[in-house]
Amino acid sequence: GLGAPLYAKLDADLAAAFMGINAVKGVEIGEGFNAARLTGEENADEMRLGNEGHPAFLSNHAGGILGGISTGAPIIARFAVKPTSSILTPRRTVDKFGAETDLVTKGRHDPCVGIRAVPVGEAMMSCVLADHLLRHRGQVGTPPAWPFPQA
Repeated sequence: GLGAPLYAKLDADLAAAFMGINAVKGVEIGEGFNAARLTGEENADEMRLGNEGHPAFLSNHAGGILGGISTGAPIIARFAVKPTSSILTPRRTVDKFGAETDLVTKGRHDPCVGIRAVPVGEAMMSCVLADHLLRHRGQVGTPPAWPFPQA
């Protein structure tokens, strides 16, 4: 698979890329934050031999990445985008002299950056996957063996 167990973890690189997008405040892979509410038994991605005799995952709670390495299952990643702060409502602030004042944003601004963040997130994910694919090819010389079929 793509990635490595320590210094070039695929999930860490994806998270770093997503966090580099303006207004992104959170990233989760697979079950993400919901995994903290699950038991180990509920969250485990078990394997069995699939129809063609190859290993197959019975679930994908890890979002296609285990131990920093892609598993061949679909990679599931989500990021949260904060609301824009450039709104027309006056906001309290402090000026450069330390005096309290109100700030009013003027001009045209996006009321929601989330809509524009989706294609940017897809592009960032594509760049990270391409980078890891090239690293894998440079280190191993062959493409990764995927996909593992789903059971």
